Amino acid sequence: MKILGQTEYLNVGKIVNTQGLKGEVRVLAVTDFAEERFAPGKELLLFLPKSKEPIALTVETSRRHKNFYILKFVGYDHINEVEKFRDGELKVNREDTVELEENEFYYFEIIDCLVEDETRGELGKITEILTPGANDVWVVQSKKYGEVLIPYIESVVKSVDVKNKKVFVDLPEGLID
Repeated sequence: MKILGQTEYLNVGKIVNTQGLKGEVRVLAVTDFAEERFAPGKELLLFLPKSKEPIALTVETSRRHKNFYILKFVGYDHINEVEKFRDGELKVNREDTVELEENEFYYFEIIDCLVEDETRGELGKITEILTPGANDVWVVQSKKYGEVLIPYIESVVKSVDVKNKKVFVDLPEGLID
């Protein structure tokens, strides 16, 4: 997340290369809503590594290709016009987030939440979220226990209060040495 003035932006993709000669770019999506974020007509902000001001872009065409999205932006019709976009991050305004179901959260809402266990008390803050497979794993940095890995499953995570940045858990025996 990046803050410019009072506006917060969320990263949705990274331009990793150009694609063909007609102004298309290859994007690695970092959002669960890629189909919606990269749909024709959608507005994105491009943040380049050495530029202070973002470039506003409108998606003209979008298609999935292997592990990437191939995007073409309105007004950019040749490879020479988009080569400078390489390594740029595509972002959206935080207010443009998609409404989630109950017990679903954005990573930015979970990172930095304080974790409390029913029997051990305060454990520490969530610093990272891993996605190894069936469920996410929240990485907590604890002064007392070191790094604690908490599976995001109903039997362990009892409640999440993103407004107050608190997570309440009931860790099973053996999860912390």
